[in-house]
Amino acid sequence: MTDGARPDGSVEIPSHQVRAVFTEETITVYQAYSARIADPALKAGTFVDPFKRARMTWIKPSFLWMMYRCGWAAKPDQERVLALDITREGFEWALSNACLSHYDRTRFATEDEWRTALKSSPVRVQWDPERDLGLNPLPHRAIQVGLSGEAVERYVDDWITAVRDVTPLAHEVHAAVLAGDRAAAGALLPAERPYPLPADAVERIGRS
Repeated sequence: MTDGARPDGSVEIPSHQVRAVFTEETITVYQAYSARIADPALKAGTFVDPFKRARMTWIKPSFLWMMYRCGWAAKPDQERVLALDITREGFEWALSNACLSHYDRTRFATEDEWRTALKSSPVRVQWDPERDLGLNPLPHRAIQVGLSGEAVERYVDDWITAVRDVTPLAHEVHAAVLAGDRAAAGALLPAERPYPLPADAVERIGRS
């Protein structure tokens, strides 16, 4: 499915589409942590101890999905929201080496085949309903990318080019929402747009 204009002139968003802030070289993803992990990462420009490389880490290109997940930076151990600029080459490597976190019969002949692929892949992809400013689910979905093993090593050592604290932005947007000023809140949001994926990544992640 591709973007198409509705009769009223608005644009129909595909059910599965990667949307993000990106440049020619990088794409921005979000993660939320406690200050214990966020502060050293901001100082070092990447994740360092006590960040655990042995654990799967999930990156999210959607700012509002991150807000939904961390409760506007209010949930325990998610009080600090980081925006991480990573190389597009790395992001696309991740998607091209990913396996969907759920069984999709259009891509796997059997559930056993999918489970085998899931176990061997260093990256998992999950599609969840995108969120509006009220954090309500929308008809289209946002992507989450889970990195483990080799993918985490590449992420921490090679892909991350900048780490920024966007917790103040999260609080500012939330304050505007609480004040009932959706226009002001929307104007503050990062300008996410459809990300052009290579064909092998599309095949892996199930983009419609």
